[in-house]
Amino acid sequence: MYCDCDRVLHWAEWYPEELPGVNVTMNLLMWLALILLLVGIAAIVLARRARQATGLPTGRVVYADTSRWQRAARPLFSRQHRLTGKPDYLVREGRAIIPVEVKSSRAPAGGPRESHMLQLAAYCLLVEEMERVRPAYGIVKYADEAFRVDNTPALRRALTETLDTMRRDLARGGAQRSHSDPARCRRCGVRAACDEKLV
Repeated sequence: MYCDCDRVLHWAEWYPEELPGVNVTMNLLMWLALILLLVGIAAIVLARRARQATGLPTGRVVYADTSRWQRAARPLFSRQHRLTGKPDYLVREGRAIIPVEVKSSRAPAGGPRESHMLQLAAYCLLVEEMERVRPAYGIVKYADEAFRVDNTPALRRALTETLDTMRRDLARGGAQRSHSDPARCRRCGVRAACDEKLV
């Protein structure tokens, strides 16, 4: 068997002659692979930024009350507390479920509003009853800042006391407006039916 050792040892010299166009094809494939890698990295970076903008923690979104992610989900319901609600998102991190409430307004200077923390506490209660997992915390995401709100016994008590007060007010025939803020009235979901609205 004949072996042209000089040719084998100096393959770089004969490679282009033996296979014309291979260098051009290999260069094109390398550039294409590099471009696809850069596009993939850019997509990952953009997806992470979009996720951060929503205020969602890492994990898998298992519930969304917005058509941007998926079809709007059914409300959560508690028979025991006669309470229903639709958090904006529920995110699963391992066994933990984290409720996330998104607000379009800017964050208040002193932290999340009490009403928003109570709303989040209601979602924690609903998740606990429906999923048999007590959320350790939830997140209130404002347009410019997100706050972690711990699901403490004190917050749970404040929620149950508020629910009791609301039920007493309903039994008496209604509740009085609890503020003097015209902007709040403008954004209120029941403004059309309110006879105490400011605007």
